[in-house]
Amino acid sequence: MQKLRLRYTKRGRLRFTSHRDIARTFERALRRAGVPMAYSQGFSPHPKVSWVGAAPTGVASEAEYVEVSVVERVDPEALKIALDEALPPGIDVIEVVQAHGGNLTERIDASEWRIELDGVEPEKLAEAVSAFLAAEVVEVDRLTKNGTKTLDVRPAVVSALVEPRSSDAGHDKTALSQPCGILMTVVRQVTPTVRPDDVLNALRVVADLVPPVPARATRMAQGRLDGEGTLVDPLQQDKES
Repeated sequence: MQKLRLRYTKRGRLRFTSHRDIARTFERALRRAGVPMAYSQGFSPHPKVSWVGAAPTGVASEAEYVEVSVVERVDPEALKIALDEALPPGIDVIEVVQAHGGNLTERIDASEWRIELDGVEPEKLAEAVSAFLAAEVVEVDRLTKNGTKTLDVRPAVVSALVEPRSSDAGHDKTALSQPCGILMTVVRQVTPTVRPDDVLNALRVVADLVPPVPARATRMAQGRLDGEGTLVDPLQQDKES
């Protein structure tokens, strides 16, 4: 049995799709692509697909990971092409590698997020970020199905900085004329999970920063933190083997 590890995206309108629906879509694509999947045993066999740290509903991602097991040897590049053809726009397979031992989950302990705040001046965002980083404790309330829960966001945030707005709008001068603060932050994967909206709530707590419109969050990378606070590609070991 061969195990393959995939990095894929969740872009555009699909950021509002739940992980359960993403998983169903992926499994249908695997069938349409004719991938010789390995199945579990028992009364209700299911394909051996393992998801790693799925992004929450409502955010986009450039770095989602999944492992699939097959019963016949498959060329990784051929699998990438076949799946891309079978998946809907927004879910794009970036790379496929053969697993060479180890546990993929253990290679991921943090995520890098890009959070765009339309209508927020970068200077005001930078002041809020400075206040947050200077604090030792920043508690926010999160509404859960079991009621309101308070969590300390500060220990999970490894780094946070404000970037100047890039010209994503091309030649749209109207769009570029609107203020937009862009926050790049690396957040440890702790329990309970600290999500992008928790970071934004923390900025509201320390600096009363409230964006006039909903922020757009995108996970840019996942990996293990090295000694300098940089994320190491979780597939690097497989590529080098």
